Amino acid sequence: MSEYVYIGKIINTFGIKGEVKILSDFLEKESVFKEGNEVFIGDNKLKETINTYRVHKGYDLITFKGYNNINEVLKYKGLSIYSKREVLNNKYVLNDLIGFKVIENNITYGKVIDYYDFNGNKVLYIKGSKNFYIPINDYYIKDIDYKLGIIYVLNVRDLVL
Repeated sequence: MSEYVYIGKIINTFGIKGEVKILSDFLEKESVFKEGNEVFIGDNKLKETINTYRVHKGYDLITFKGYNNINEVLKYKGLSIYSKREVLNNKYVLNDLIGFKVIENNITYGKVIDYYDFNGNKVLYIKGSKNFYIPINDYYIKDIDYKLGIIYVLNVRDLVL
């Protein structure tokens, strides 16, 4: 697993006081978007410290310490934003599971190609001979092997109809 976790993309500035507008479906925002936390921007992972955070019309808005003007943050428009995994207590995030094989009783059902959060119900989207969703809970997920990239599942035949 990478040291950095993708959080979203800075799609624009907001207002004239140096706020940036982030498009993000990241599920652990409350761990990352806190005053004083560091985020890393773009491919070069330029480090910035969060000064303020708020949500406006479904977008995450943050300011960085030391920036008070729109012209200072324009350089970040269109760039990806990351956090260090250690901020999340080194736990996995759903994005880590993309590409993992889904196996039950030595039968491979496909690979994880995406994930969704349906009103708090998290599911993995599996592409195989038949495409299907697996709810992320103990009834279906038996174990995850991060080194081999395998999700061992139970009761998946009920989902593949």
